[in-house]
Amino acid sequence: MPSDPSKSAATDGLSFANEESGHRAYLGPVILCALVLIWFYGFDKRFIEGNFSSFGWIWSAWNDDLDYEHGPLFPLVIAGLIIHRFKPFKAAISEGSFWGLVVVLFGALLFAAGYRTLQPRVTMGALPILLWGGALYLWGWKLARMLVFPLFFFWLAIPLPSFQQATNSLQLLAVSMAHHGASLFGVETVVQGTQIASAHGNWEPLEIAKGCSGIRSLMALLMISGAWAYVANMAMWKRVLLFLSAVPLAIFGNALRVTSIFVIGEYGDPVWARGTWHDWSGLLLFYPISLMLLLVLHSILEGGLPWRSANRKQVRRVMVTRSESGESVSENS
Repeated sequence: MPSDPSKSAATDGLSFANEESGHRAYLGPVILCALVLIWFYGFDKRFIEGNFSSFGWIWSAWNDDLDYEHGPLFPLVIAGLIIHRFKPFKAAISEGSFWGLVVVLFGALLFAAGYRTLQPRVTMGALPILLWGGALYLWGWKLARMLVFPLFFFWLAIPLPSFQQATNSLQLLAVSMAHHGASLFGVETVVQGTQIASAHGNWEPLEIAKGCSGIRSLMALLMISGAWAYVANMAMWKRVLLFLSAVPLAIFGNALRVTSIFVIGEYGDPVWARGTWHDWSGLLLFYPISLMLLLVLHSILEGGLPWRSANRKQVRRVMVTRSESGESVSENS
C-alpha cells in the first residue's frame, strides 16, 4: 500500500522535534561544564603562592619567560586554524560518541593531579584533552579527528620547566657556526667559550647569551611551521617534514643573524652592529629568510609555488569532472 504523506510528514516532524530536544538536553550540562572550566582555569588562584590561576600563570610565563614571548599569539593562531576550516568542521558534525566522556574523565584526572601537586603546566596540558573529549562526545569522531591538531597544537605554547641544557647546546652551536660563517666573509675571530672576539681587536668581544642561542626563534618558528603545515594541501608525511624543518631553519637563520653582526662590526660601525642591528636583526633578517626557506621547501614538496600548485589541482579537478560528464575540455596554462 502507498504510504500516507500526512503520516510521513508527521514522522519527520516528530524526528526533528526529538533531535531538537536532544540538542537542548545537552545545553544545560555543556554550559555547566564550561562555567566549571572557566572558574578553575581563570579564577581559582592556587598557583605560585595563591597569586595565579592556571590562565594567569601561563600569561605570566609568556610575558616573563622570553623564550615564550610569542605565546600570546597561540590562541589567535588556533582560532584562525579553526575558522579557516569552519565549513568542513560544520559539515563533519555527526552523532556524538560516549568515548568522549572517557576522554573528558582522563583530562579531569590529569587536571586534578596538576591541581593537587601545584603544577600549572599539567593543568594547562589537560585543557586540550578536556576540549577534545567534549567535542568527541557532542559532535562525533569525524569532527574530533579534524580538531586533533588545532587543539593539541596548544601544547607547544606551554612553557617547559627548563631549556637550560638545550639552550647551552644551541649557544655553543651558534658560536661555532658564526665563527666559521664570519671567516667566509674574511672576518677573523677568536672563540673563548660562548664569547667571540675580533682577532685584530676591531670590535669589543661579543657574548653569545641565552637570548642569542636561537631557542626563542626556534619556538616561534615551530609555531609558524606548524600552522603552515596544517593548512598546506599535501600528504601527511610532507606536512610533518615541513613542520620539523623549523629546527634546522631556525639554527641556520640564527647563525646567519649572529654572523651578520660580526661582519657589520668588522667592516662598518661596531656600535651600531652591537646595538641597533643586534636588536632588529631577528625581525629584519631571521624571519624573512626563514619564511622564504619554508616557502622554498613547500614549493619543492608540492612541485611548484603553493598558489600555482593549488590552481593546477583545481584545473585538474574541473577537467576530470567535465570529462566524466562527457564534455570536451581543453586546458590553457
